[in-house]
Amino acid sequence: MIIRYKGKKISIMAKKVSPIGKILGLMFRTKETGILLFEFKKETNLKIHSFFVLFDFLGVWINSKGRVVDCKIMKPFSVAYSPKKKFSRLVEIPINKKNGKIISFFVGKNL
Repeated sequence: MIIRYKGKKISIMAKKVSPIGKILGLMFRTKETGILLFEFKKETNLKIHSFFVLFDFLGVWINSKGRVVDCKIMKPFSVAYSPKKKFSRLVEIPINKKNGKIISFFVGKNL
């Protein structure tokens, strides 16, 4: 998928999650898992949490026009978070060496 952010574009390979995957997300996985894509039929402002996620990850919320409306590094066992604007897609990117370029694209530095 192609994501636009701050006038730039990046291509990301993400696995679309199943309905059950929408509930679990990155919970009970390792930080070496792949990037997850959550797609919703219409724009929403659902909250996410990182209970039972044992590593940091970057959440990227995208509207129906393909524009990033928010991005946030989520820490393990964080309470609910929701972006200020509605979104139709959410990408969860585990913070690891493999995803370093993608993370730095969004946060402006290597972690």
